[in-house]
Amino acid sequence: MATFSEIINSDKPVLVDFFATWCGPCKMQAPILDQLKQRVGDAATIIKVDVDKNPAAANAYQVQGVPTLILFKQGKIVWRQSGVVPVANLEQIVRQNA
Repeated sequence: MATFSEIINSDKPVLVDFFATWCGPCKMQAPILDQLKQRVGDAATIIKVDVDKNPAAANAYQVQGVPTLILFKQGKIVWRQSGVVPVANLEQIVRQNA
């Protein structure tokens, strides 16, 4: 299995959802990400990171609140936002960076 840094250093954009199981807005974001996956297909990779199980990853990117979505392109952060983000916004951001 690829490491986090291997995944985010790929050529295609990688959307990382930093979430927590106890977080209400995170539960609202989950089906939005499923919709996004259907819309963008292989144009982007979408991964979820549980901040309680992976505190080092959360700390490395100064994730203060959840959900926090970060889009990486070749290992660099090209976009980030905290809170629930609508699927249309996410699709636009992914396509701009694909």
